[in-house]
Amino acid sequence: MGSTTTTPSTTASAHIRTAATGRAPTRGATPQPLREPGRWWRGRGATLTLLCFVVCFGLGMQSWTALRLTGFDLGIFDQAVRAYAHFELPRSPIKNVHHEFPPGFSLLGDHFTPALALLAPLYWVWDDPRVLLFAQAALFAVGVPVVRRIARHCFAGAEPRVVRRAADLGGLVYAVGWPLLNSSYNGFHEVAFAVPFTLLMLERGLARRYAAAACWALLLCTAKEDMGLVAGAFGLVLAVRAHRAGDRAGRATGAALALVGPLVSAAAITWFLPAMGGPEGYYWSYGSLGADPGAALTHVLTAPWVLLQVSVTPFVKVAMLAWILGTLALLPLGSPTFLLAVPLLAERVLSDNPNHWPVINHYDAFLWPILVTASLETLARLHKKRTAIRSWALTALALSSAAAVTLGLGLLVRPDYWTPSPDKRPLATAAELIPDGATVEADNTIAPRLTARTHVVIADATPRGADWVLLRVENRTFPFASTDDQSARAALLLDHGYTEVWRREGTVLLHRTTRTAIPGLRVPGPDSTPIREAVPDDVGTNLLLR
Repeated sequence: MGSTTTTPSTTASAHIRTAATGRAPTRGATPQPLREPGRWWRGRGATLTLLCFVVCFGLGMQSWTALRLTGFDLGIFDQAVRAYAHFELPRSPIKNVHHEFPPGFSLLGDHFTPALALLAPLYWVWDDPRVLLFAQAALFAVGVPVVRRIARHCFAGAEPRVVRRAADLGGLVYAVGWPLLNSSYNGFHEVAFAVPFTLLMLERGLARRYAAAACWALLLCTAKEDMGLVAGAFGLVLAVRAHRAGDRAGRATGAALALVGPLVSAAAITWFLPAMGGPEGYYWSYGSLGADPGAALTHVLTAPWVLLQVSVTPFVKVAMLAWILGTLALLPLGSPTFLLAVPLLAERVLSDNPNHWPVINHYDAFLWPILVTASLETLARLHKKRTAIRSWALTALALSSAAAVTLGLGLLVRPDYWTPSPDKRPLATAAELIPDGATVEADNTIAPRLTARTHVVIADATPRGADWVLLRVENRTFPFASTDDQSARAALLLDHGYTEVWRREGTVLLHRTTRTAIPGLRVPGPDSTPIREAVPDDVGTNLLLR
């Protein structure tokens, strides 16, 4: 008599609020239990999940149909995952031959992405590059219910009406988020796994399921070599929040992840990649700071202001940050969770590689789970302070929706974006003339259409001696510097053993009929030295230039 019974549901509610706010519940207070989701929750969640999948898969298929998806990068990932499906290391002749890597070089020496092996079984069902577009859309879509759970954690204790609106808002903003749409438009990349792994790590942390959060953090490290920095930042935020709440388990888990995450990244970059044949410093893109990591560290320690100088030069970097944060009405800045995005943003603003600066590539999708979660936490904190959040939420929804329409949704309803441009159409016709099992040097644009049934590399400035060569000569294609170079390449082959078997609208298909020696022919050997791609001058000059 006179004692207060603590039910499991009230305890769980208190724990969730503690994790979401970083503060322990008031002693003696009776927390309101979270209501179990009903039909409205499941129905709206399913609708938003389906919306995300349809939009992302639709954009991917639109780009496939219009021949916008190329050997770099869809063809590379397709060859790599197909190799996994055959229980081999992930090798890509497209990548290896063009960049002069030794024969048999594994993409695990290029980037630490073992998570890609999880997609191998899909190739046993459908051996086609489009299976990657399907998988990526599905992986993005499974994040919708996770975001809705995150909203539920953040707004624990609020009125059910507020919880529903927060879940719907968060789910919608995430589902049609412009970073996911951009990534889908550009084909498949390793971010497909980083997005759901990051969300599940964050959600399990908010739910105080620390063992599960740690497992998802470790899985996140397998998506790409730098994801250990995100896991480490998550651990730091979790440890601080748990310490303030007096939660020993959370503090210990967070401290462990704060240490292990960066160590995993360091081990992957300094040990694993070189052990798999990756050349030292191949992707070092921070020459403004130093010639190598050691020189960069010395430079930063002796002249720390160089970080700011490099971060704002050229100005497109500032525009990038303004766009990323502005499309969510600056809400991510109000939550400690935003710290998880700092390593990823720093990699881009400090980089010399212009490909990292615009917001039309897949890089922003790595940030999206973090930004959406941080925005929900900020809105929840403002709500707890009795601050009117309606205007903030609607502003974020409006800005995010406008960006989504501009960069993705609007493209789906444009018929011209569903058809190849006139110079690309002949490529598809010519590709059908190439027999199965042939060796092919193909225009980068058409390479993914040949990976499943031929031994294909992309046609570049160096002859490789393939049986078939498919190339445009009137429209510049990657990696050639000009159409003159492309025409010269075709003329060289015609003079040395190749016959023109098909030509239409600037596209030529050549077949090697004699084994005449070809000047400049080179195929990478065991002693080959990998070369880096030169970035065209027009890349990175415009924030939204596709």
